Amino acid sequence: MRSSATRIVFGALALRPGGSGVQTYIRELLNELPHCLPEADLAAAVQRDAVSELPHSVRAIERPVTSGAARALLGALPVGACDVVHGLDVDLPLFTKAFTVATVHDLSVIDMPSASSRFRALGEQRLVRHTLRRADLLIAVSRFTADRIKAVSGREATVVGLAPAAWAAVPTDSHVDAVRAKYDLPDRFVMQVGTVEPRKNVQLVADAAENLGIPCLLAGAGSTGPNAPANSRGLGYVDVEDLPALYSAATVTAYASRYEGYGLPPVEAMASGGAVVASAVGALPDVVGDGAVLVESENIDDWVRAMRPIVFDADVRSALVGAAADASLEITWRRTAEATADAYRAAGVL
Repeated sequence: MRSSATRIVFGALALRPGGSGVQTYIRELLNELPHCLPEADLAAAVQRDAVSELPHSVRAIERPVTSGAARALLGALPVGACDVVHGLDVDLPLFTKAFTVATVHDLSVIDMPSASSRFRALGEQRLVRHTLRRADLLIAVSRFTADRIKAVSGREATVVGLAPAAWAAVPTDSHVDAVRAKYDLPDRFVMQVGTVEPRKNVQLVADAAENLGIPCLLAGAGSTGPNAPANSRGLGYVDVEDLPALYSAATVTAYASRYEGYGLPPVEAMASGGAVVASAVGALPDVVGDGAVLVESENIDDWVRAMRPIVFDADVRSALVGAAADASLEITWRRTAEATADAYRAAGVL
């Protein structure tokens, strides 16, 4: 242990007020790490409007509010004297004498470049490959992502899994009733939460629900737009505090994604009392364990076959919800923070 406090600066420019996914990782990890590193001096480079997202024990290094390539440039700026720089979403300062750590959430920009514009994909690929070469320590959010890092760069990564957001908990019956009324929810429905984009494969979910004779509801960016399936009903953006009740109210929460470096939404649905059916791709089989039904193809008949018992047999649904609750108990952000601190120690920087 160093005689003085180890100074750790986190690259947290991806943190946005109320955001999900990577934002959930940054927010929850920074909330828990001070408990695991009580002697360390912690700071984070954040955009100005996200300063309030940091706990009091993490000092803010304020940056202007921006996005895209401009944000990547901000991530390359120096962060001052420190012992460790940890980029929580790949970004690392261009010049630093500190020990560098990078969290890699997935390699979708390399594995599925068509999901972004050609210009954006090329820029993000360069950023990711640079970080894979340069970081002293790589942290992967799943064994799948670690294996992809090994395949692409030849380097080993320490696996540190994620956990459901703090808001993901089984709602009360009264909360479910209130959300049913707020969104005028049908008695039975299939739901998918997330951005409508080719990688999320929402049309397959809508078609399977139609085959089963129940509505498909979508929530998230694009769910009310022209690219949403015609045989679905979009809720648009929904309040985060309503998500647990939506997951609990849905007969099936489906995730037909074609690629996942981890897959937080299915885990959050499981923790909220949802019955989850998900595609067996990327990290999802390891992440959901026995808490979800996995489908190994994009064949609509396979999805209908997986969902039918849950839709029409209350006992089957109840058993799956119970298994999901058991699986979720083992996944916590304190565990994620402890594993992150252990990775620092194993690298000899604490």
